Amino acid sequence: MSACFQFVLGFVLISSAAWAEEPATKGSGNMKAALRKLKLPGIELNLEEQSVDVEATVCLHEGSLELIACAEGTKEHESILALSARPMHIHTAMLLMGAKPGNPAMKKVSDGEGVRWVPVDPSGDQVWLSLVLTDPEGKQVEQPISQFVSPVGSGVKGEGISGKGMEKFPDHFLFAGSHLVQGGPGPKKYVCEQSGNVISISTFGDEFLCLPGIHGHNNKGLVWQVNPEGLPGIGEKVTLRLRRKPKFSKP
Repeated sequence: MSACFQFVLGFVLISSAAWAEEPATKGSGNMKAALRKLKLPGIELNLEEQSVDVEATVCLHEGSLELIACAEGTKEHESILALSARPMHIHTAMLLMGAKPGNPAMKKVSDGEGVRWVPVDPSGDQVWLSLVLTDPEGKQVEQPISQFVSPVGSGVKGEGISGKGMEKFPDHFLFAGSHLVQGGPGPKKYVCEQSGNVISISTFGDEFLCLPGIHGHNNKGLVWQVNPEGLPGIGEKVTLRLRRKPKFSKP
């Protein structure tokens, strides 16, 4: 482990215990220098954009969606993007940017005898997602992730879904933070690394990022599909950008 990583990891451990009010990117010059040198495979701490940039591969152009992004080799058949970066590392990067995790959706006992369970909505800081693409002139262009999602049963752009009650893709996700569990000897496991549920539209209960509220994931409950217009080809590399503050204003 490099001295740089040890320095930054020490900061993460301290700040995650106290949930520092300011991101590490607003810290001392030494901290900023350490952040610039920090190497998390497939991830860049973009201090200029105040974002976490993650390498991603386009893996779907047609079909209903349960996820925006999955762990590589897991759920590419129902996700727009596949990520080779470890979700635990992306979580660390978000902490360094000052984001506070909450919890995925869950159930809790509502009485002392454990007879009745009630659902608990997910929580966490709001996170805005966008894709950074290269246009035909070689310039980088940033588009909100909602540009590539449309309602099921609609045309390419989608004018709305009759009876579904959802006509516009939500403009932000929640930093739910998945779960750390002890599955035997050795270090704890970050659950969504195994399940693949990294950035989820449907509710599984172990997501790193999720939509506000609780959303079904059976076939009849899927209300969003890929909008391939402007999306690079399957197998092409793009940058998935995570921000604590929105770049794009609401229409």
